[in-house]
Amino acid sequence: MSSTTRLSSSIGEGSSIGQDSGIRSRIGLSSYAFFWQLSDRVAAPLTLHEALAETAALGVDLFQICDYAPLETMTDAELEAVRATADALGMSLELGTKGIRPEHLRKFLRIAGILGAPLLRTMFNVPGHTPDADEAAAVFTDVLPEFEAAGVKIAVETYEQVPTSRVLDVIARVGSPSLGICSDPANTVAALESPREVIDAVAPYVLNMHIKDFAFSRKEGWVGFTYSGAPLGEGLLDYAYMARKLQPKERNINQIIEHWLPWQASEEETIRLEKQWTQQSLDFLRSN
Repeated sequence: MSSTTRLSSSIGEGSSIGQDSGIRSRIGLSSYAFFWQLSDRVAAPLTLHEALAETAALGVDLFQICDYAPLETMTDAELEAVRATADALGMSLELGTKGIRPEHLRKFLRIAGILGAPLLRTMFNVPGHTPDADEAAAVFTDVLPEFEAAGVKIAVETYEQVPTSRVLDVIARVGSPSLGICSDPANTVAALESPREVIDAVAPYVLNMHIKDFAFSRKEGWVGFTYSGAPLGEGLLDYAYMARKLQPKERNINQIIEHWLPWQASEEETIRLEKQWTQQSLDFLRSN
């Protein structure tokens, strides 16, 4: 029996481990939507508080702090200040990190508690730790009771470093409604996994969606391609197909906007396009 079959049998084909009664699907922004504005590549990087305020100004009430390195060194008081800013703006928070070492997951469970974040997105691999399916299943089996008690779910992202079938196999072995998928079909193309096939495979088990478009373009001289981001609705992401399969509105799955925007000729142009892509993504999702 395949991992997908086992998982479907244990949870129920077409059911949703991401569904919470009374919780509506929401559109959110990721810190990746502010990738360059938050980076030290610009002269005056935004603070996390400023990014939250920018998000609220766009009429968005959900922000996923994802792979934001300063978060790990913040004091409790600094984390509480971020929570206070979010609360004052009427905004909810989610978290994203990389790696599944037990001590790392427990550290982020504590951060989630301070920030009031009900979801932690992660990925299996980090430098120095590339767990196989057996180790990953053992780690999640060990830590998930603590996450369940705290009301925090873990969403493992689809990406090129780990085959989607292996991620699903781990989720099947653990069999917890608090462990599921963060769907991002753009990532898996680099491993020659078809976005549609990935969407089909993970559909019943999605807890969170990362929304970013992607496209190939010829390199100068017509030798090879660049695989990069595109404004939402203009690239290769078949959003209509993905929405039909994952049913975010019906299953109360949050859709988190990200970008793969390359650095442009200047800081001003890069920031302008980053903001433009964010607005276009919001307009696209709100109209669909």
